[in-house]
Amino acid sequence: MQQRLNFFTASPESYEAVKALEIYVQQCGIERRFIHLIKLRASIINHCAYCIDMHVKESRHDGLSEQWINLMSAWEESPIYDEKERALLAWVDAVTRVADTHVPDSVYEGLKAHFTDEEMVKFTVAIGVINVWNRLCVGFRAMHPIDKPAKAA
Repeated sequence: MQQRLNFFTASPESYEAVKALEIYVQQCGIERRFIHLIKLRASIINHCAYCIDMHVKESRHDGLSEQWINLMSAWEESPIYDEKERALLAWVDAVTRVADTHVPDSVYEGLKAHFTDEEMVKFTVAIGVINVWNRLCVGFRAMHPIDKPAKAA
């Protein structure tokens, strides 16, 4: 796979606009584990290798366990996620797949049981931002760095 274009340089104004919203998300008071959860789960859904690579590394750097990170792709099947995380994961799934899910009332009610209205709005903005990054990276085939190529056995 080859990168189609460098969206950072092709439209600096667009990049700066998305970056400004990203800075808001990082500074708006969302708990770090929830930011990692949102970014990693949405990136998994969207098959964004660039973002998955980045957010796995960031999650690990911030002390989240390998098991917490590794089971994100099958969160429904794992008891490692607490009730708040599960409600937020369901919200990320529904909002990221909005065209298919129409964000069911049951998912909204599950989120509302654990979070304030303000938190729910901030989470949804964060989901929107990572979905923008995913679409830029997948659409233009942004390439993640290769840290250690696999060696044959």
